Amino acid sequence: MTGYASYPSLDGRVAFVSGGSSGLGAEFVRHLAAQGSRVAFADVDIERGAALQRELGDDTLFLPCDVRDIPALRDAIARTADRFGPVRTLVNNAADDRRYRVEEFDVALWDDRMAVNVRHHFFAAQAVTPMMRAAGGGSIINLGSISAHIDLLDLPAYITAKAGIEGLTRTLARELGPFQIRVNCLIPGWIMTEKQLTEWVTPEAEASIARNQCLPGKLFPQDVARMMLWLAADDSRSCTAQNWIVDGGWM
Repeated sequence: MTGYASYPSLDGRVAFVSGGSSGLGAEFVRHLAAQGSRVAFADVDIERGAALQRELGDDTLFLPCDVRDIPALRDAIARTADRFGPVRTLVNNAADDRRYRVEEFDVALWDDRMAVNVRHHFFAAQAVTPMMRAAGGGSIINLGSISAHIDLLDLPAYITAKAGIEGLTRTLARELGPFQIRVNCLIPGWIMTEKQLTEWVTPEAEASIARNQCLPGKLFPQDVARMMLWLAADDSRSCTAQNWIVDGGWM
């Protein structure tokens, strides 16, 4: 991270990242660890999660967990506090953007998509609130998506969930602000993760990126991670209830 900002307030601070084994989540874990934070991360991808923990060493903790299982998520957060101390940075990142057409949904699939994309944001925030409050404050960062603001197809549940995260961010910021707990929504644009490059970035998609972004060139996970660090750090101590967009000027 040579040439970019360092944040002394993150040194030694405890962070929890959901969906941290790959993609944006793994980049968040790496960037927090590079700042000296003690980072726990949860994911269903056990192989990649274990590999990332080996890469980063003893100040990281991988906890296999499906965020749809709220008791398991609460347990992972409690285990983080037992190992490292109170969580002061929560990054609600886990999501699944698999495509489904409107006619494919039944009630069970709709509820499952809400569970994996938005429900866990609330319950993770609920779980860390007592420890953040006792520690004098903290930062909760919810991951939204540009998809809630642009014209995409076959993502009705995902887009609904991501739009809901923006509303959840505002109400949690109001509820938790008296305890010096800041809650912000980080909205990435089309970020070139391994999954996106493998599954979705076609020549037509690249043409759309070039046409819609104000800034030329592709966006990468580290571009979003640097905004996440600023929101986690005390440098943004007066910023809450906001959407922070990293999309090259698409929206």
